[in-house]
Amino acid sequence: MSNRAIIATPKAPAAIGPYSQAVKVGNTVWISGQIPLDPESMTLVEGDITVQATRVFENLAAIADAAGGSLDDAVKINISLTDMNDFAAVNAVMEAFCNEPYPARACVEVAGLPKGVSVEVEAILAV
Repeated sequence: MSNRAIIATPKAPAAIGPYSQAVKVGNTVWISGQIPLDPESMTLVEGDITVQATRVFENLAAIADAAGGSLDDAVKINISLTDMNDFAAVNAVMEAFCNEPYPARACVEVAGLPKGVSVEVEAILAV
Protein backbone atom coordinates (compact mmCIF):
# COMPACT_ATOMS: atom_id res chain seq x y z
CA MET A 1 0.00 0.00 0.00
CA SER A 2 1.35 3.41 -0.96
CA ASN A 3 0.57 6.71 0.70
CA ARG A 4 1.89 8.63 -2.31
CA ALA A 5 -0.54 11.21 -3.74
CA ILE A 6 -0.20 13.39 -6.80
CA ILE A 7 -1.20 17.00 -6.15
CA ALA A 8 -2.72 18.96 -9.02
CA THR A 9 -4.65 22.22 -9.21
CA PRO A 10 -5.90 24.39 -12.07
CA LYS A 11 -4.84 27.40 -9.98
CA ALA A 12 -1.21 26.72 -10.96
CA PRO A 13 0.26 26.00 -14.40
CA ALA A 14 -0.09 22.50 -15.77
CA ALA A 15 3.18 20.61 -16.05
CA ILE A 16 5.08 21.41 -19.25
CA GLY A 17 6.94 18.10 -19.14
CA PRO A 18 6.80 14.62 -17.66
CA TYR A 19 6.33 15.64 -14.02
CA SER A 20 3.59 16.41 -11.49
CA GLN A 21 2.92 19.80 -9.92
CA ALA A 22 3.63 18.15 -6.58
CA VAL A 23 3.86 14.78 -4.87
CA LYS A 24 2.76 14.19 -1.28
CA VAL A 25 4.01 11.26 0.77
CA GLY A 26 2.84 11.21 4.36
CA ASN A 27 3.05 14.79 5.56
CA THR A 28 5.81 15.83 3.13
CA VAL A 29 5.03 17.65 -0.11
CA TRP A 30 7.58 18.13 -2.89
CA ILE A 31 6.51 20.98 -5.19
CA SER A 32 8.08 20.97 -8.64
CA GLY A 33 9.96 24.01 -9.85
CA GLN A 34 7.61 26.82 -10.82
CA ILE A 35 8.34 29.43 -13.45
CA PRO A 36 6.35 32.63 -14.13
CA LEU A 37 3.58 30.98 -16.15
CA ASP A 38 0.02 32.23 -15.87
CA PRO A 39 -2.09 29.15 -15.04
CA GLU A 40 -5.07 30.21 -17.16
CA SER A 41 -3.30 31.17 -20.38
CA MET A 42 -0.15 29.07 -19.89
CA THR A 43 1.83 32.08 -21.13
CA LEU A 44 4.76 33.72 -19.41
CA VAL A 45 3.97 36.85 -17.44
CA GLU A 46 5.61 40.01 -18.70
CA GLY A 47 7.44 42.41 -16.44
CA ASP A 48 10.48 42.80 -14.28
CA ILE A 49 11.86 40.19 -11.90
CA THR A 50 9.45 41.28 -9.14
CA VAL A 51 6.44 40.61 -11.37
CA GLN A 52 7.91 37.27 -12.47
CA ALA A 53 8.84 36.14 -8.95
CA THR A 54 5.40 37.14 -7.66
CA ARG A 55 3.75 34.87 -10.25
CA VAL A 56 6.13 32.05 -9.28
CA PHE A 57 5.26 32.36 -5.59
CA GLU A 58 1.54 32.61 -6.42
CA ASN A 59 1.89 29.31 -8.28
CA LEU A 60 3.72 27.72 -5.36
CA ALA A 61 1.08 28.99 -2.91
CA ALA A 62 -1.74 27.54 -5.05
CA ILE A 63 -0.08 24.13 -5.11
CA ALA A 64 0.64 24.27 -1.36
CA ASP A 65 -3.03 25.04 -0.79
CA ALA A 66 -4.10 22.11 -2.99
CA ALA A 67 -1.86 19.88 -0.84
CA GLY A 68 -3.59 21.05 2.33
CA GLY A 69 -0.94 23.50 3.43
CA SER A 70 0.58 26.88 2.77
CA LEU A 71 3.99 28.35 2.12
CA ASP A 72 4.30 28.78 5.89
CA ASP A 73 4.67 24.97 5.91
CA ALA A 74 7.76 25.19 3.69
CA VAL A 75 10.85 23.61 5.23
CA LYS A 76 13.11 24.11 2.18
CA ILE A 77 12.96 26.42 -0.81
CA ASN A 78 15.33 26.26 -3.76
CA ILE A 79 15.63 29.31 -6.00
CA SER A 80 17.36 29.36 -9.38
CA LEU A 81 18.17 32.71 -10.99
CA THR A 82 19.81 33.46 -14.31
CA ASP A 83 21.15 36.73 -12.83
CA MET A 84 22.25 36.93 -9.20
CA ASN A 85 21.65 40.69 -9.38
CA ASP A 86 17.96 39.75 -8.97
CA PHE A 87 18.66 38.22 -5.54
CA ALA A 88 17.38 41.17 -3.43
CA ALA A 89 14.19 41.59 -5.47
CA VAL A 90 13.35 37.89 -5.21
CA ASN A 91 14.08 37.99 -1.45
CA ALA A 92 11.52 40.79 -1.09
CA VAL A 93 8.90 38.75 -2.94
CA MET A 94 9.63 35.68 -0.83
CA GLU A 95 9.19 37.76 2.34
CA ALA A 96 5.72 38.77 1.10
CA PHE A 97 4.68 35.10 0.76
CA CYS A 98 6.48 33.46 3.70
CA ASN A 99 6.29 34.36 7.37
CA GLU A 100 9.00 33.94 9.99
CA PRO A 101 10.48 31.62 10.90
CA TYR A 102 11.60 31.25 7.30
CA PRO A 103 12.38 27.86 5.74
CA ALA A 104 15.85 26.67 4.88
CA ARG A 105 16.81 27.91 1.42
CA ALA A 106 19.32 27.74 -1.38
CA CYS A 107 19.70 30.25 -4.19
CA VAL A 108 21.92 29.57 -7.17
CA GLU A 109 22.72 31.29 -10.43
CA VAL A 110 22.20 29.09 -13.46
CA ALA A 111 23.04 29.43 -17.15
CA GLY A 112 19.45 28.92 -18.28
CA LEU A 113 15.95 27.94 -17.24
CA PRO A 114 12.93 26.49 -19.07
CA LYS A 115 11.34 28.81 -21.63
CA GLY A 116 14.19 31.30 -21.10
CA VAL A 117 12.76 32.63 -17.82
CA SER A 118 14.81 34.44 -15.18
CA VAL A 119 13.57 32.60 -12.08
CA GLU A 120 12.41 29.15 -11.01
CA VAL A 121 11.50 28.13 -7.45
CA GLU A 122 10.74 24.74 -5.91
CA ALA A 123 9.64 23.94 -2.37
CA ILE A 124 9.37 21.14 0.15
CA LEU A 125 6.57 21.37 2.71
CA ALA A 126 5.79 19.54 5.94
CA VAL A 127 2.00 19.71 6.33
